[in-house]
Amino acid sequence: MPKILIPTPLRQYVDKRDSVELSGGTVGEVLGALTSQYAELKHHLYNEEGRLRSFVNVYVNDEDIRYLSKDATPVKDGDTITIVPSIAGGSAGVAAPLETEALNKDEILRYSRHLIMPEVGMEGQLKLKQAKVLLVGTGGLGAPLGMYLAAAGIGRIGLVDFDVVDFTNLQRQVIHGTKDVGRKKLDSAADTMLDINPHIRIDKFEVALTSENALDILKDYDLVIDGTDNFPTRYLVNDACVLLGKPNVYGSIFRFEGQATVFAYQGGPCYRCLYPEPPPPGLVPSCAEGGVLGILPGTVGLIQATEAVKLILGIGEPLVGRLLLYDALAMRFRELKLRRNPECPVCGDHPTVTKLIDYQQFCGVPKPVSTSGDMDVTEVKAKLDRGDRFTFIDVREPHEYRICKIAGTRLIPLGDLPRRVNELDPADEIVVHCKSGVRSGKAVDFLKSAGFANSRNMAGGILAWSDKIDPTVPKY
Repeated sequence: MPKILIPTPLRQYVDKRDSVELSGGTVGEVLGALTSQYAELKHHLYNEEGRLRSFVNVYVNDEDIRYLSKDATPVKDGDTITIVPSIAGGSAGVAAPLETEALNKDEILRYSRHLIMPEVGMEGQLKLKQAKVLLVGTGGLGAPLGMYLAAAGIGRIGLVDFDVVDFTNLQRQVIHGTKDVGRKKLDSAADTMLDINPHIRIDKFEVALTSENALDILKDYDLVIDGTDNFPTRYLVNDACVLLGKPNVYGSIFRFEGQATVFAYQGGPCYRCLYPEPPPPGLVPSCAEGGVLGILPGTVGLIQATEAVKLILGIGEPLVGRLLLYDALAMRFRELKLRRNPECPVCGDHPTVTKLIDYQQFCGVPKPVSTSGDMDVTEVKAKLDRGDRFTFIDVREPHEYRICKIAGTRLIPLGDLPRRVNELDPADEIVVHCKSGVRSGKAVDFLKSAGFANSRNMAGGILAWSDKIDPTVPKY
């Protein structure tokens, strides 16, 4: 029977399995059997019209069948069907080194291991020195990227970030240290990079990248490296790179899995060729919700850094038209072919996206709304102290519940709520919480749609509980 490989974000709907073997003569039949056996998976793979969602790709034996009929594509025993959903860059534009450029004595010593490599040599190191690279994000992926780009001698590196260092960052964002908690990530990252290599120049952009500033920020750089962690910025970076003709070195991470490729380079595909549309908000969990192995961004970030250096030097075979998948648990790399979509609205033969758009709206990110219906943690604490009768639900995962919990709560993970909702009484008052209030907000929306009108979200989740009520509750 054909084997279907299940990606990590979807395993919760198939009893935590990483693969399933099912009968079928075509891809459509096998996927139909899959969603019949695991009904909750159907919503994540198919839209209301019964068509495979545009942010889900399917491969047969590493071949992209996006533009073939999935219902008619034949499969046989021993074939492997891979489901790849979207998971919350000689170098174009890099000038040849000027004759007046030179490495000083200190730089020659510093880069000596590069200089004795014929593939790099003096000419290649001068290319690196003259290169201008923009790094969007100085977090998980940005940490190894920034450190190794600095060590490699990239002459000018732009950093875009507006966040501050938090204790939860230190498990993976190795460019920051304990002493940097509370500092701007831009300042912490720049200090580390300049300590590694004082011969480089760093441009700091303490802003959120938006449609209004992206083109102006990106235009002065030879290539862009995507170290972001959200869909609006991913699509924004992609579209800006295509419009400006800049290579986009892409990476993404989730739990134990990572992806890397190079978009928008010499006629190759762009991010929208792979994922024409984003998943609905909340369908794909972020690393803050799903977690990430701290070592994983190091591996994926270094792949991105390697691709950037190769593009600048003009050597090797770049990851263009190839999507590299990394599974840390299996310690396995796989490569899938990518094709440029001639009908892509951004890089296709007749593009319809000729300027940057509202990416928050495009990705369906809801505008801020009043949270007057939410309950503050102090209000919940008062209800508990008075002994008020209500059902207090925690919709986090069991492993999170073991880290910390609030006395009196009942654990029903968000993914289990639809099939366990019959355990609840619609007449009861229900208060729901999670880690930060995001998942519990989704739970309340579901409960209200299911007839539990007296359901409210505890704003800020257990993090707010730790801040305002009980500091002995660990934060994570």
